[in-house]
Amino acid sequence: MTPTTSVPDTLRKLLTPSLTAASSGVELRKGETLFRQRHRPRYMHFVVGGEIVLERIGEGGDPVVLQRVRQGFVAEASLQSGSYHCDAVVTSSGSAIAVPIEPLKAELATDSAFALRWIGMLNAEVRRLRSQCERMSLKGVGERLLHLVETEGVGGRLPIGSGLKSLATELAVSHEALYRGVAALEKSGVIVRESGGVMLVRTSGAVSRSR
Repeated sequence: MTPTTSVPDTLRKLLTPSLTAASSGVELRKGETLFRQRHRPRYMHFVVGGEIVLERIGEGGDPVVLQRVRQGFVAEASLQSGSYHCDAVVTSSGSAIAVPIEPLKAELATDSAFALRWIGMLNAEVRRLRSQCERMSLKGVGERLLHLVETEGVGGRLPIGSGLKSLATELAVSHEALYRGVAALEKSGVIVRESGGVMLVRTSGAVSRSR
């Protein structure tokens, strides 16, 4: 635990003062597992920096990424569940805020204003998941990557702290196909690779069609 980790303004505005006081900082180290499938949830985690992916092992034995979080709550569905449905793996070092689940449930049941703010946060997550479904309907690797940059990047830049191989899992393509797609987009001048991410240089037809 890292008590010195400050609660970001976005989280402070969402939580009640008592929940903010009850929350604590957690250091995220790359390669560690924050929690595992079938474990009982005790905290709701808000990622401040770094990256966490929720994954489970698919039928073929390979990990399947269900959620990737660089900032915001991870495993929101675990609030009303008796156990986690997947593993939370730290793919890029950073920090998170741990909000105790039982006090969180109590506040949602008694504070209507807080409950409405929480619903608003969940609605935003639903919109993000709809965008993810739209992205999976695109056939080309390049189109999926550009859609991801457009919808989840900031200022045309998408951080990739976990590397292209992990990103390929999120896009449901092989890492070899993603490497080829990135190389083709670089060659055509659509994107440039930077340290820890990719930057969109100019708009392409693939991006505009995916909106």
